[in-house]
Amino acid sequence: MVLPEGFVVPPWYMVVPAAVILGGVIALLWAIEPPVTDRTVLAFAPWMMFGATLHVLYKMGAFPSTIEPLFTAPMVYVVTAIIAGLAWVVGVFLHVGGLQPTIPRFVGVAGTAFFTVFTMFALFRSIQTGTFDPFWPVISVVIAGIVTALAWLVLSLWFTDVAATTGTTGALVVFAHTLDGVTTAVGYDVLGAGENVPLSLLLLEAGEALPTAEYVGAGWLFVLVKVALALVIVGLFREYVADRPQQGRTILALVAAVGLGPAVHNVLLFTVM
Repeated sequence: MVLPEGFVVPPWYMVVPAAVILGGVIALLWAIEPPVTDRTVLAFAPWMMFGATLHVLYKMGAFPSTIEPLFTAPMVYVVTAIIAGLAWVVGVFLHVGGLQPTIPRFVGVAGTAFFTVFTMFALFRSIQTGTFDPFWPVISVVIAGIVTALAWLVLSLWFTDVAATTGTTGALVVFAHTLDGVTTAVGYDVLGAGENVPLSLLLLEAGEALPTAEYVGAGWLFVLVKVALALVIVGLFREYVADRPQQGRTILALVAAVGLGPAVHNVLLFTVM
């Protein structure tokens, strides 16, 4: 078993319409073929974070019971993909109509607005309940930023072509999975949080069994594996991005989302609960 515990399947009358709408959005995007550049991938980063915020709000009990199943995992990812995809479609038509200078600009601004509004709601709610505690989440983000910078510097010095070809997309992949690793390690070692993903728990337990656990905790091994895996993936996609940049960057964006979504979920959850 490699999937996290706690996955919830909503009622069929929510799943079926959501699947049909998502399929329609994907088909429309396939037909209009919007360009996928580094700026496009970066513009979708707030949407990845927005999905994590929705799931945290679900855990806070912020949604009415009638729509609550839409924000469980993995349904929340479908809902986020639909909203982000529609924003992308709207951005394309606004750009074609001369109402927006670039598509990524509209997508990024819209995603940032959604993420900011819902995140502020979660923060205000936690302040009211007295659970607001940003210390360790902020430390986690700072550590992740430093580790990412060092890892990308190493990649740029020894594998210059990989860093140059994958660009901002590759850097986002590394940061996303580094932040996921650091927040998971901090949660496990410092905050006493559990880990529901069996493979992640296996790495954490392996780190806990090492003699170094007494001095630096168990999570360092998990962080190391996450960073190394992200760098390997970016390296493996260098040629694909060079030959087919649109498809290559799209797949790397999905890889980044797999890391950034859970990472921001951890940051926000540790802050508000």
